[in-house]
Amino acid sequence: MTDTVSSQRAPSTKRLEPLRHVDAGVLNIAYYEAGPSIGPAVLLMHGFPYDIHSYVDVAPMLAAQGCRVIVPYLRGYGPTAFRDKATPRSGEQAAVGADLIALMDALGIARAVFAGYDWGGRAASIGAALWPERCIGLVCTNGYMIQDIAHAMVPAPPDREVPLWYQYYFQLERGRAGLAANRRGIAKILWSQWSPSWAFDDACFERTAVAFDNPDYVDVVIHSYRHRYGVVDGDPQYADLQRRLDTLPVIRVPAISLDGADDGVTFATDGSRTAAKYTGRLAHRLIPHAGHNLPQEAPEAFASAVIEVMKASAAG
Repeated sequence: MTDTVSSQRAPSTKRLEPLRHVDAGVLNIAYYEAGPSIGPAVLLMHGFPYDIHSYVDVAPMLAAQGCRVIVPYLRGYGPTAFRDKATPRSGEQAAVGADLIALMDALGIARAVFAGYDWGGRAASIGAALWPERCIGLVCTNGYMIQDIAHAMVPAPPDREVPLWYQYYFQLERGRAGLAANRRGIAKILWSQWSPSWAFDDACFERTAVAFDNPDYVDVVIHSYRHRYGVVDGDPQYADLQRRLDTLPVIRVPAISLDGADDGVTFATDGSRTAAKYTGRLAHRLIPHAGHNLPQEAPEAFASAVIEVMKASAAG
């Protein structure tokens, strides 16, 4: 059954600062932290082409509820940096999932709620599926997010193909050059297409867009969109993880899936198509007047879902 929750607000002018840094696996990760250090941990993972400010309202809401809130910049974004110049600038799904666990290890966090959308939702879903002992619960947008690379070349209905223009563009060297030359321009078009009911302004956009100035942004983004279609190899260090993901593992932890009713790239559903992949799912919710960047567009709905999965886990 699909629940409906309504929430929309004007973009916040706040910033998530100051940032902290920690060496975690192959990265030095820049992250924002709020709330008591002894509180239940929540990892909030952002997507493409966004940054940690997708959680500018969610983070303080959860901190006020006593949570230890961690909001990292993903690989290729903001101040997060590769520790070794020789490390492949991979954006594959196994890499972003592994980064989540490496961050937890570096911060000494045993278990946390994993929450995210877009790339961040995929990282959260992978963490929940492959490391359930580390996951209190999952909040994720757009259903089951683990990529089925073996079937990536099966065409979708035409109305579903059109919004994916940027993914096809990035398969070409022209697309790589275009992203390098027009990071902000491409992102702003995608924001408008993906969230048609969200009235973001130039200041809101620019607060995030500086994250795309990371020197690894283009390489990581291009690799991500080429790897998901099986046209480039992954980083060998993640090969075993990717083989596990190829089985499309189920997610057994308490979970709430969310769809923005106005999502212009991943169309809203009733959640039934992927329901079998969630053996512990609590609910699928449709959020009116929200698009793809759901936590920034509807922060109350997103934060409430995090608290609900946390309470469900505690109740056993």
